[in-house]
Amino acid sequence: MIKLTVLYGHPTDVAAFEDYYKNTHLPLAAKMTGFEKVEFTKFISAPDGSAAANYRMAEFWFTNPEALQATMGSHEGQATAADIANFATGGVTLLVGAVE
Repeated sequence: MIKLTVLYGHPTDVAAFEDYYKNTHLPLAAKMTGFEKVEFTKFISAPDGSAAANYRMAEFWFTNPEALQATMGSHEGQATAADIANFATGGVTLLVGAVE
């Protein structure tokens, strides 16, 4: 299993981020196909109670690297990836890994 993780940094305007994320970005992501599972996380805090290092996380599970490449190379995947710059004012980190 291959996982694409998207880590969003803390936005400069939380309300604007949430509005855009829920009403524009997630509907774009919902058009993507080819993944087995998806989860969206909004961080509350670090384990010690301090501020979380990231604001949100999206995780997409794929059966193999080819499925990831097909999804992200599709029109819907490209549109979703390009949209990140429209709202992720706190920056974004993308990671791809093999689930063990």
